[in-house]
Amino acid sequence: MSTASWIQPPCRHLPDRGRGFSNRGRQYSGVVSAASSSSPSSSSSSSSCSCGYSDILNFDFAGLSRSWNQQQGLRIQAMSATAQRNFSLSKGDNDDKNEPDHLLVLVHGILASPSDWLYVEAEMKRRLGRRFLIYASSSNTFTKTFGGVDGAGKRLAEEVRQVVQKSNSLKKISFLAHSLGGLFARHAVAVLHSAAISQPIDGTVSKSGNLLRGRIAGLEPINFITLATPHLGVRGRKQLPFLLGVPILEKLAAPIAPFFVGRTGSQLFLTDGKADKPPLLLRMASDTHDLKFLSSLGAFRSRIIYANVSYDHMVGWRTSSIRRETELFKPPRRSLDGYKHVVDVEYCPPVSSDGAHFPPEAAKAKEAAQSSPSPQNTLEYHEIVEEEMIRGLQTLGWKKVDVSFHSTFWPYLAHNNIHVKSERLYKAGAGVVAHVADSIKQQESSTFITASL
Repeated sequence: MSTASWIQPPCRHLPDRGRGFSNRGRQYSGVVSAASSSSPSSSSSSSSCSCGYSDILNFDFAGLSRSWNQQQGLRIQAMSATAQRNFSLSKGDNDDKNEPDHLLVLVHGILASPSDWLYVEAEMKRRLGRRFLIYASSSNTFTKTFGGVDGAGKRLAEEVRQVVQKSNSLKKISFLAHSLGGLFARHAVAVLHSAAISQPIDGTVSKSGNLLRGRIAGLEPINFITLATPHLGVRGRKQLPFLLGVPILEKLAAPIAPFFVGRTGSQLFLTDGKADKPPLLLRMASDTHDLKFLSSLGAFRSRIIYANVSYDHMVGWRTSSIRRETELFKPPRRSLDGYKHVVDVEYCPPVSSDGAHFPPEAAKAKEAAQSSPSPQNTLEYHEIVEEEMIRGLQTLGWKKVDVSFHSTFWPYLAHNNIHVKSERLYKAGAGVVAHVADSIKQQESSTFITASL
């Protein structure tokens, strides 16, 4: 069970630090501008003329002379370049400066495919540069997302392993996931996690004075970012907004969901497993004996969750932002400067607790909810499990970014807007994608500075 080593107050808004993120109501500055380069173009022209025999001889000799000189010059340049390269290699330079060293894995949501990331992939390449390998996962396309979060997480983990094995230059890894893909990614990183070496044999620590972090697929974990992900499941009041909060619909949704979306549905509604066993999402809020869900998330330098405050028909604000009902507030309506529809950013430090548990009363409530489902039984069970999930996940620090598409022409497209599923239909989320890219770039810059010290 992973717990924080110190007690911190509840979430606080980020201070205004020049080019960094701003707190609520302040300007958000520091948009990273992409550098552009251009190469000169060349043109050639030819002409014909009438001349004598001696002129032709003179022309030929002059042309041969110029061609010979040019060839000799190119040979000298090539030899010089080869010598310089051999010299650098002899000094330990592996000539991989142009190879990517940071893998960014894009994970789509339910009934989706890698094509949902076309806009994001292009923007990330443009904004982040060649040091990033942008990879859109394809191991859980369309109906494969119905097979359960655990099955999809294992497939994603194997896919990431294969990508890492094909590149010798990768040193860092980050995840960017949308909707259900965020749960797939959380399970995958637990599968890929290798524990940190907390006490080296020689008694030394890293140059920065900190203990070594764990690794994900053998790489240094940097960013874990989710967009509109149901971290707490979809059971409960307005967690699945298209049910409109109608009690009878929310009551019927849980038993019906597995018929439409398979094991994934029962896991999202927290009804999976036997009555005396905790549901998968509750286990994913703790470190179990076989998978270290919290330790793997804690290995990342940055954990950021983007949540739609309204108009998201698939995922409610509470579950996507990992908040209690009493922690929801009326968000600002004005976008942060340079990031349209991003309305608020706050940092929630880790809260010390004994983590998530499955107490006897939860098992009793789960059995009642499964055997004789009623609004009262299901509500009691959900409230217990949700509180335990929050307690577990809050032992880690999170940066929470609230998004509002209330001013758009079609605000009910919020769930797809947040990651610009299609540039033609969902371009309203371009400011959110820019904010994500700059968040990644800021963390990359801080990592570079730390490594240089």
